Amino acid sequence: MKKCQLALLMILLPPAVLATPPGILRLEARASMDQTYEAVHAALEQARFWVVFEADLGSNLATFAERWGEDLNRNALGGIRSIVVCNAWYANQVSNADPDLLALCPLRVNLVEKDGETRVLFARPTVTAAGSPGIAVVEEVEREIEAALRAGVAAAQGQ
Repeated sequence: MKKCQLALLMILLPPAVLATPPGILRLEARASMDQTYEAVHAALEQARFWVVFEADLGSNLATFAERWGEDLNRNALGGIRSIVVCNAWYANQVSNADPDLLALCPLRVNLVEKDGETRVLFARPTVTAAGSPGIAVVEEVEREIEAALRAGVAAAQGQ
């Protein structure tokens, strides 16, 4: 009976409670988009990952409200922003090890706000670089960015 109940529960759970895919780093900040964005931006640049582009994806998507109707923002997200970062030294090291890994450059961090909390998302580049001669460099980049993101989230929460 318990197996049937568990199976039914799994079927009925909304997709939002499913685990984050292993190739994605997901951090939660109990802070607004603006607070988290500023803290993450500063932490990335402190770690020498320079912000080369920023996009307010939520505002861009909102321009399609009339066209998409009820399909727009079904999860009622308060905002979606993207930060694109690069470190020239690491880009050079990656190109020396495996020029094809330049497909990773620059890297992107997304922030998604809902109900006053912000989720920080980062696609782990080591997933793409697995098996490459450049994996050691990419592992270092991933560690550095993850540390910066964790510091940014902590700062956004006042920790």
